[in-house]
Amino acid sequence: MKARQQRLVLVGLAILGVGAAAALALTALQSNISYFFSPSQVMAKEAPADHVFRLGGLVSEGTVKRAEDGLTVTFDVTDTAQTVKVSYTGILPDLFKEGQGAVARGRLGTDGVFYAEEVLAKHDEEYMPPEVADTLKTAHAKGMTEASDAAATRVAEQVPSEEAMGVGAVAR
Repeated sequence: MKARQQRLVLVGLAILGVGAAAALALTALQSNISYFFSPSQVMAKEAPADHVFRLGGLVSEGTVKRAEDGLTVTFDVTDTAQTVKVSYTGILPDLFKEGQGAVARGRLGTDGVFYAEEVLAKHDEEYMPPEVADTLKTAHAKGMTEASDAAATRVAEQVPSEEAMGVGAVAR
C-alpha cells in the first residue's frame, strides 16, 4: 500500500470511530432524557405512553392517601385546569404537602394513573419549579379566557334584542 492509501484508510477509520462514538453518546442521552408535562398535556395525550417523563403541578388539597403498607402514597397533581392521579411507593420528601408544588418522574399507566419513581417537592415558600410555574400561568390564563368568554355569552343572552324591545330602525 502506498502512503497516500494508508492515510485515506486512517482518515476513514477515524471518521468511522467518531461517528460510532457520537451515535453511542446520543443513544445514551436519549434514554436518560425525561421531558416535563403538565396535567393538561397528559390528559390531552401529549405525553409519551412508553417513556419516563416528569409531571408537575400543585398537589390537590385532600387527595393525599397512604396505603396500608405505609410506603405507597396516592395523590392528585393539578395545574388548575386538569388533574392526574399519581401513585408513589417510597419515602416522600419532608417538604411534600397538599397545596404545594411538586414534580414527579415516572410513567403513565394504562389505567391513567401516573406511577412515579421519584417525587420532588418545592424548596421554600417562594420557590416553584419553572416548568410548574409556567404551566400554572398558562392554565390560569386559559381559565380566565374561558371564564370571560362564558361571562360574555351570559351577558349577551341576558340583553334583549331590539326586536324584542319593539325598537325599529330610527330614521335621521
